[in-house]
Amino acid sequence: MTDVIRTRGLTKHYGRVHALDGLDLEVEQGQVHGFLGPNGAGKSTAIRILLGLARATGGEASVFGLQPWTDSVAIHRRLAYIPGDVSVWPNLTGGESIDLLARLRGAGRRDAALRAEKQRLCEAFQFDPRKKGRAYSKGNRQKVALIAAFAVPAELYVFDEPTSGLDPLMEVMFRREVARVKATGATVLLSSHILSEVEQLCDRVSIIRAGRIVESGTLAELRHLTRTEISFEGTDAAAAAGIEGAHDVSVEEGRVRFTVDSDAVAGILPALSQRGVTGLRIEPPSLEELFLRHYGDDLDALEGRPAAERPALRRDRR
Repeated sequence: MTDVIRTRGLTKHYGRVHALDGLDLEVEQGQVHGFLGPNGAGKSTAIRILLGLARATGGEASVFGLQPWTDSVAIHRRLAYIPGDVSVWPNLTGGESIDLLARLRGAGRRDAALRAEKQRLCEAFQFDPRKKGRAYSKGNRQKVALIAAFAVPAELYVFDEPTSGLDPLMEVMFRREVARVKATGATVLLSSHILSEVEQLCDRVSIIRAGRIVESGTLAELRHLTRTEISFEGTDAAAAAGIEGAHDVSVEEGRVRFTVDSDAVAGILPALSQRGVTGLRIEPPSLEELFLRHYGDDLDALEGRPAAERPALRRDRR
């Protein structure tokens, strides 16, 4: 497939601060690609370079095969961007702001399709376009950007924390719109630190740490890096004795629990069958566990725990 976004060895330095330190990122056409990392990992810096808003210190970056710093006008004709913190014109109504943003992206002033799509999106996001911008909450300002982005078709959608300020119902509507544009063949780069959002939406995930990609692939490809949890009804941990590859056996709330390497799950099923277990559950690792593979030590450091006391879940999966 064609790469819509591609970076190689991308760096961005602010004095002694290395915001990006050799970023290699590939986003294929037609996929929803999650760009995952906490605040300060370099996500927004990378996006600013891809949009032509900042100049890279070194390395290569391309969008649609074009260079963001020199070809930003051509690139922006083909993409829609939503920042995590949206400002709107205080004296314009929400509807006027949406129309202006749509026209900046090439929509006609009297475009009937735009009006119909704008109305549909306003209803879907429960947005009142008649109020002045100064009266909008953070969530409503975010809706202005979302409606303007989705109202005009684009080849690439770049979202930087797009659901910031939205309630859970509106997050559901956002996910539906992402699925809609994906079905039309559009590409989406979704930068987020909301793990559940990325897990539900994305075909592939890239985890960024300290300005470089540390893991990238589909969730299925990445899950082999962590263990799957197996549990069944019981109160005696000895029921799991002798199962090859079982780790961290425990008994909690009337269930025997242990973990196995994800690629070894099929191999332990005969052993469970021989033991006549009931209420069997197999839970693959979540995106949160994949994330903590790289950031768990940071969390422990914030909690002030010495390395020897850190959970085996994080220590053993490195």
